[in-house]
Amino acid sequence: MKLNIHVTIREATEGDLEQMVHMLADDVLGRKRERYEKPLPVSYVRAFKEIKKDKNNELIVACNGEEIVGMLQVTFTPYLTYQGSWRATIEGVRTHSAARGQGIGSQLVCWAIERAKERGCHLIQLTTDKQRPDALRFYEQLGFKASHEGLKMHF
Repeated sequence: MKLNIHVTIREATEGDLEQMVHMLADDVLGRKRERYEKPLPVSYVRAFKEIKKDKNNELIVACNGEEIVGMLQVTFTPYLTYQGSWRATIEGVRTHSAARGQGIGSQLVCWAIERAKERGCHLIQLTTDKQRPDALRFYEQLGFKASHEGLKMHF
């Protein structure tokens, strides 16, 4: 069912945090690693404040009226490679479960791509869990290429 959604994209505020954590926890993988409870664990508030202080990190939300229907984080990092250029990394892309399939994720990622260009980045990158084949197809449709093999080590 298509919802009537008019999306605006803006920087997140601390008042948005509860809805953001709810979206992070609202899927199969998120339920395993996030803790959505009231009140929110202090770790989320601390992380939000640290991200907001860092001029190279932006937490972005997509809103339908007052309701947050999507989110992502974009981080800008200087590198020595590519002649000392900058790159952007997209993380934590989520769309509210009731609003999936409405183009919100595309709007958010396209916003991040334009933001990376504004910041003079050489490239934009992201990772997606191998357990999310639909997400991989989604990113490839937006022009991302699976050009590298990524590795992670959890502590």
